[in-house]
Amino acid sequence: MDDTFLVAGGARLDGHVRVAGAKNSVLKLMAAALLAEGTTVLTNAPAILDVPLMADVLGGLGCIVKISGDEVSITVPADLAWAADFPAVGRLRASVCVLGPLMGRCLRARVALPGGDAIGSRPLDMHQSGLRAMGARMAIEHGFVIGEADGLHGADIVLDFPSVGATENILMAAVLARGTTTIRNAAREPEIVDLAVMLGQMGARVTGAGSATITIEGVDQLRPTEHRTVGDRVVGGTWAYAAVMTRGRIRVEGVDAAHLSAPLDRLSEAGASIAVEPDGFLVDMAGRPRAVDVLTMPYPGFPTDLQPMALALAAVADGHSLITENVFEARFRFVDELIRMGADARTDGHHASLRGRERLSSAPVWATDIRAGAGLVLAGLVAEGVTQVHEVGHIDRGYPWFVEDLQALGADVQRVAG
Repeated sequence: MDDTFLVAGGARLDGHVRVAGAKNSVLKLMAAALLAEGTTVLTNAPAILDVPLMADVLGGLGCIVKISGDEVSITVPADLAWAADFPAVGRLRASVCVLGPLMGRCLRARVALPGGDAIGSRPLDMHQSGLRAMGARMAIEHGFVIGEADGLHGADIVLDFPSVGATENILMAAVLARGTTTIRNAAREPEIVDLAVMLGQMGARVTGAGSATITIEGVDQLRPTEHRTVGDRVVGGTWAYAAVMTRGRIRVEGVDAAHLSAPLDRLSEAGASIAVEPDGFLVDMAGRPRAVDVLTMPYPGFPTDLQPMALALAAVADGHSLITENVFEARFRFVDELIRMGADARTDGHHASLRGRERLSSAPVWATDIRAGAGLVLAGLVAEGVTQVHEVGHIDRGYPWFVEDLQALGADVQRVAG
């Protein structure tokens, strides 16, 4: 059985917290290591459950993966397996990011359709169409995405939507393709930039990462490297929202404030004082936050991964908030759990309307995904009584040392074994 968090409401969080490397980056960096024979080392890796899960995926492909503290060492063989159809793949959505490296390196791939969070569909149409444009034959059969090619060549690829996963898979396949590939309407997230930096260190020729157009000149071979994972902006944003909700003061270290411009702007509108610092930022909140509207969009817009935190803040803000979700259709399942805690909330399609209450009330609630679980813990911090957050294994997949960090900031939070 999964563990449970017991979250006592009423604490004002105060102190500092250091953010580790980004979950949404380190898993893709681990996959990128497949592109070069030899040992690649990643530092600043977060202590989350998804890292050993991805290590299992790579191990099934013939790699030797060692995890020591915040360092991940990946030794990639010359003869790399190309079929990822073992149990670890079904437990991890990010495992689909091995598709691009396998097609680039092996010219064939068989990857089980991934599992992971219940936040809505993430179709692989753009992944497949991009690889087809480069000369691959792609299909989905019997629960697997299957690709093969006689050789990959450069192509001009236009994405229907700036999909992070499709951008990453096409980018990783293109670095070993013959000729020049251009990805238009590419995702612009900092994690894409982090991946491109690492690929550059491996000998790839990539320009434009972080913009809507990425250009890749294929090379014959890549080499292993050592790379430091970018700080986790979603974890950093979670702490920022925790400070504002609890009317506290938290210094967040290890993350670039520029990667959180939209969320921090919303918190400023809510009444928080935000001070940007060389290695992070300081959030200080003196009174009850004001209600603000939030619209999730691809980067540099407000990230969908922080939408549950925006909903939790809206539940206790002064006034009416409208939260619009434009990325994942199932993210509003979180609202039902907030309603258990007394939130005045209702949903209509892609919109959630909330009128804030002074405080929520404790209740047993269930985490349905990583970010929803963290959002429920934040809601518990501003609820009367003790909130039971169940199925916290989701939270462990994205937040290293979450309970310990909360306790260091003054929260009364306990983990109870399942």
